[in-house]
Amino acid sequence: MLELIKELILFFQEHKRYALIPVLLVLLLLGALIVFGHGSVFAPFIYTLF
Repeated sequence: MLELIKELILFFQEHKRYALIPVLLVLLLLGALIVFGHGSVFAPFIYTLF
């Protein structure tokens, strides 16, 4: 996992694709919300987002 993060950082530095960073952060946050929100009290609110 750390190797993947290192490669992503090197990719962004080499190719100057800094616009992709917010997209990846949003995808990570949505994934974490789905994983950690499953079976919690926030589940009905998460389902209304989609």
